[in-house]
Amino acid sequence: MTTEQNDNLEAMLSNLNLSTPAVPEGFRCGYVAVIGRPNVGKSTLINALIGEKVSITSRKPQTTRDRVLGVVTKEDAQYVFVDTPGFQTKEGSQLIRRMNRTVRSTLADVDAVIFVIEANSWRPADLEVLKLLPRDAKNVILALNKTDLSKNRDALLPLMAASMEKFPFAAIVPVSAEKGRQLPELLEEVKKFLPESVPYFDPDLYTDRSPRYMAAETIREKAFRLLGDELPYGVAVTIDKWSETDEGAEIIAGLIVERESHKAIVIGEKGGKLREISRLARADIATMLGKRVYLEVWVRVRRGWSDDVKALKTLGYD
Repeated sequence: MTTEQNDNLEAMLSNLNLSTPAVPEGFRCGYVAVIGRPNVGKSTLINALIGEKVSITSRKPQTTRDRVLGVVTKEDAQYVFVDTPGFQTKEGSQLIRRMNRTVRSTLADVDAVIFVIEANSWRPADLEVLKLLPRDAKNVILALNKTDLSKNRDALLPLMAASMEKFPFAAIVPVSAEKGRQLPELLEEVKKFLPESVPYFDPDLYTDRSPRYMAAETIREKAFRLLGDELPYGVAVTIDKWSETDEGAEIIAGLIVERESHKAIVIGEKGGKLREISRLARADIATMLGKRVYLEVWVRVRRGWSDDVKALKTLGYD
């Protein structure tokens, strides 16, 4: 290659702007697991930290079933949060065993861990989750969640002292995921354990999950919330059709239950429950996609799916 040709090639590459975007010196990036017993507020905390809804929430345990990534990008750091299922002390089905396995495997792949308990006291289930952590771990931060519900603020100090006796936490941060309190302080503690690195994800990205996945989870969330204690845990959602244009989206979904009697509960009197689930889910999905959405939800029975390995793989719980 002649000198002139070499100069022309360099000029072309320069015009293509192929250089890596600059990041500040000392920029940090890493993975952060959020763990705790069921229904302690892990998903609510992650959603609050990210500022977007990446994980569904309800008052029922076992709401989160998958490992969900949520990304927060600041000027000096990118946090990749992993929302894990609540660890179950009684492994009664294949689904729960797989959820517990997800928690265990996540802990081996992260740079920092946020362990979440409620700000009133330790419970036996909290101690069971604590057993998953190596005693010599130096990267575990305790988040005392739901401080907005605590009537006695002075009780936090003895709780913090008792917590340090149970495990050598790197830091303890009282927070309220619901009210957004002390979240910047929590991020600062987490950042200390992130390695110096360029961002792993585009700064505009806030989750690794597809719109189809998020739509299915939204439908499941509405079912959990609307049916309350009536709804059995054996419910899953499939997306059977997804047709999308710039103007709108057409979605047909299946809400899977384990028994015929469960199907009647989900449908409700004259179909009222199912219509309301669909209406609420449609509104959230339309907001997520930023366009008009047509949503149709059908209820189907698949007996014993939560304890069937083949069915779990088909439904995405692998």
